[in-house]
Amino acid sequence: MSVYERLHTLAISLPEATIPAAAYVPFVRSGRQVFVSGHIAKKDGKPWRGQLGVDMTTEQGAAAARSIAIDLVGTLQAATGDLEKVAHIVKLMVLVNSAPTYTEQHLVANGASQLLQEIFGERGAHARSAFGATQLPRGACVEIELIAELVDAA
Repeated sequence: MSVYERLHTLAISLPEATIPAAAYVPFVRSGRQVFVSGHIAKKDGKPWRGQLGVDMTTEQGAAAARSIAIDLVGTLQAATGDLEKVAHIVKLMVLVNSAPTYTEQHLVANGASQLLQEIFGERGAHARSAFGATQLPRGACVEIELIAELVDAA
């Protein structure tokens, strides 16, 4: 099944690439790799604010991470022009706005990781880091960046 068929089956419509909120670009291609800048969680078009372990549950954090994965794939679409050119999702870095005692950042990150594997199949399995942070831009609950490898360099 193609990536686009999987997206259709999952009832996911990809958004346009997110416009950077500061002095950076949404993605950089280098050879066969695409580095997608960090995307923050959004709800109803605004930053999804909150802190895990204070006013958000792990389940809400995982939902936020899932929503970010959709935005990341939209930016990856803009970077490649065709998601079938993605040979592999290489790595995610997940930052979780969390209380000092919160220890389930890895479960929050699963929201994105699992969706990428649903969308890309085996090509979606990736390395990952998940960190707790005392604050993220605009008060967002989660921020994720992605590295992908393409089938060929353009």
